[in-house]
Amino acid sequence: MDTAGRLRAMAVLCRQTAALHPDRSWKLLAEAEYWEHLANDAPLDDFERCPVPSSPDREAGITKPTAALAG
Repeated sequence: MDTAGRLRAMAVLCRQTAALHPDRSWKLLAEAEYWEHLANDAPLDDFERCPVPSSPDREAGITKPTAALAG
């Protein structure tokens, strides 16, 4: 499971616990919002680490059009 998925699972756990403990629900729901906030920021970290080729022309199967085909 990725980081964002784990953080969202923590938020769900807090919400479930809040439903079972109404006396502490305000604190647990605030904590769930915190975990969701972290989860929303997590994909940006994963995306920045994703390797991307410098040019789409270097990918296999992609060729540039020749002058005869272009016009």
